[in-house]
Amino acid sequence: MSDEPEELTKAMRHRLEALVRDLRRDLGRIDDPQFAALFETSAEVLIGLAKAFADFEGKTEPAWRKLSRHILP
Repeated sequence: MSDEPEELTKAMRHRLEALVRDLRRDLGRIDDPQFAALFETSAEVLIGLAKAFADFEGKTEPAWRKLSRHILP
């Protein structure tokens, strides 16, 4: 694995997405509504975190773009 931020964030995003799939898959095995809500809430939080990683990769949010300094004439 590379030490480049984009490669590291991509790898972490894939791990988060896999965990979301695992949580959602296991929902079918849970009978307790509160326990199921915990899994669903956890999946939703991880989806948001994975989106933040994807936004960093794609530089789609202003916070993730490099600042450029322009000197006016």
